[in-house]
Amino acid sequence: MPPKTPEDPEQNPYDLLGILQEATEAEIRTAYRTRSLKVHPDRNRNDPNAAQKFHALTTASTLLLDPLRRLALDAQLRLQAAKKQRFASYDNKRKAMVSELEQREQEFKKARMAKEQERTARESENVRIREEGRRMREQREKELELQEFERQYARSQPESNGTVEEDPLAPPPPGDLDTTIRVKYALSSYPALSTAFALAAHLRRYGEIDEETVVMSQKAKKAKKSKGSVDGEVIVTALVPFNQLGAAFAVVSSAESLKDRGMEVAWAGGSEPPILGWLRERGELGGPAAKRAEPLPAKTASDGTTFSSFPSSFPAFDDVLPPPPPAAKAGMDYESLTLLRMREAERARLEKEILEAEAAEGG
Repeated sequence: MPPKTPEDPEQNPYDLLGILQEATEAEIRTAYRTRSLKVHPDRNRNDPNAAQKFHALTTASTLLLDPLRRLALDAQLRLQAAKKQRFASYDNKRKAMVSELEQREQEFKKARMAKEQERTARESENVRIREEGRRMREQREKELELQEFERQYARSQPESNGTVEEDPLAPPPPGDLDTTIRVKYALSSYPALSTAFALAAHLRRYGEIDEETVVMSQKAKKAKKSKGSVDGEVIVTALVPFNQLGAAFAVVSSAESLKDRGMEVAWAGGSEPPILGWLRERGELGGPAAKRAEPLPAKTASDGTTFSSFPSSFPAFDDVLPPPPPAAKAGMDYESLTLLRMREAERARLEKEILEAEAAEGG
C-alpha cells in the first residue's frame, strides 16, 4: 500500500460547499442556501450532528465571503498543493519515514483532544446537576474556560522537532479580535451615540456590524473644581466587531480623520492583526512587494472621513445604508440558542477586559 501523503488537507470550505476555488460570490451564496436547507437541524431532528453540520456550512460561507480571509485560505491551499508535489518526488523510503512521523503527530493531537473532550464532558455533567437558579451562570463559566483552554492548547503545541518543518510562507492563524476595533469618545461630542445600536448604525458606513455583539462601557471622567465639588465628563469606550476584516481595516485606516472629530479608534487587540502584515509583505496591501506603479487612491465616506481603498476586493463604502430595524426574537432552535449563549459569554469577557483596562488607566 503506498504511503499516505503527509499534507492531505482536511475538508476545506470549498469542499463543504461543493464549489470550485474559482467560484464567484453569487455561486458561494447559492451553494450555501442549497446545502443549508438539506442539513438544517429543523429538517434533521433525528441527526445528532445536524447542528454541527449547519454551523460548519455557515462558518465556511462567512469565510469565503470575506475577501481577505479567502485570499489567505487560497494561499494556504496553494502551499499544501506544492508540498504534495514535493512529497511525490521523494523515494519510497523517505515517503514512509515522513508518513510515519506525520501519523505520530496526528495521534498525539488526537490524544490531547480526547482528554479535553473527557474533561469537558465531566464539567457538563456537573453543570447539569447544579440547582436551576445557577445553571446559566455555570454554563457561561464553562464556555469561557473552554475558550481559554483552546488558546492555551494552541500556544502549548510542541514544535516540529525537525520532523515536519513549518512553512514560513504560510499565513498566520486567525485571531479572535481580527475584525474588532476599539472606539473611544466623549459623550458630549456624540450625544446621539449613547447606545450600542446607535454606535453600530453610525459605523455601518464601513461595513456590516451585528449590534448585539457590540460591547459598550461608560465612565465619568472626574474633574475637581475649586469649591471641592466633582463634575465629570462621560467617556464611552466600546468594542465593535465587524463581519469582515476589510471593514475594520478601513475604520482604523481613517483613525487620523476620526480623531479630528473627537473619536479615537484602534485595533481591539492592541496591534494590527498578523494577517494584514502577512498580506502586506506579499504586496496585497500595497507593501514593498506590490507591483503597482501608481499610488493607491483613497475613499471618502459620506461624512467626509477618508480611508484607504486597497485592496481592490474591499467593498465600496460610498453609499451609506440606513440601519435596519432590530429583528424580533422568535422562538429559538437549539443552534440559535447555542450561538446566543456563546455571544453572551464573549460579551461578558470583553466587558471584563474593558473594565480592567479602565481600572489600570485610572490607577
